[in-house]
Amino acid sequence: MKNFSFAVVLFFLLLSGSKVFSQNDLMNLFNEKKPVTEYTIATFKTTRIVLGQSVENPAPGNLIFVIQHHFGYLNQGAYEFFGLDQASIRLGFEYGITPWLSIGVGRASFEKTYDGSVKVKIFRQSKGKTNMPITFSYFGNVGINTLKISDKTLNYYFTNRLTFVNQLLIARKFNRTVSLQLTPTLVHRNLVKKRIDENNVWSLGAGGRFKLTNHTSLNLEYYYLLPGQTANDYRNSFSVSFDIETGGHVFQLYVSNSQGILGQHFITGTIGNWLKGDILFGFNLTRTFVVKKPKGFNK
Repeated sequence: MKNFSFAVVLFFLLLSGSKVFSQNDLMNLFNEKKPVTEYTIATFKTTRIVLGQSVENPAPGNLIFVIQHHFGYLNQGAYEFFGLDQASIRLGFEYGITPWLSIGVGRASFEKTYDGSVKVKIFRQSKGKTNMPITFSYFGNVGINTLKISDKTLNYYFTNRLTFVNQLLIARKFNRTVSLQLTPTLVHRNLVKKRIDENNVWSLGAGGRFKLTNHTSLNLEYYYLLPGQTANDYRNSFSVSFDIETGGHVFQLYVSNSQGILGQHFITGTIGNWLKGDILFGFNLTRTFVVKKPKGFNK
């Protein structure tokens, strides 16, 4: 009798255990997580590698105020205070409209140039449900030279003042430390100084970010001019920066052989020779302001 009772109890225990097991399996089936897309963030810390554009956009509703400042060449000596007596500056604003679209405006002291730009993020590096190995963006810029015309006898039209920059920004963040970018570039100038000068100038840019600490990095940037008259007359732009992030600010302290700040100036008009000491010091300062908070944001 005792054996029969023990067998009955054991039977019900096994039966109940199998039900629990089956229910757990069923719940796990329904609770199975669907694959999601994880997007890469902070390929670069700001919208510029050094002088040239990076694949980064301002976040939607964020306004970035940019101060870019160049001094003169260091090899000019103590009389020019090693270039600090000379200055070239650009002030600009960039605004994020959507996660993939931003616009910008600015004014540079070089040739008193006003500029407007648009940046469109076409693909974004990601893994998971969508696996995309790179971030791919387009950047377009138009510049307006507003210098006064000294020779009034010339037939000078407004369109003569326009220059354009078109760039494809192709970047990959390999890990927390290293990000690299290639930047095929076309600069178009409606008016050139000499007949033999090119209206269209092609260049291939390359840049990288090498993270040193959580808030600092070393950035390198190089623009190679494809063979042509511009490549014969000017030099390739090469810049190195040390970046410091402090909350809403990013400071970029750099040295370069380029005096221009906008792409239409430093890509096509660099004359400095690093080997001869034609190196200038400059800095970029970016400050981010939240103009429009994203939906669902709570204080």
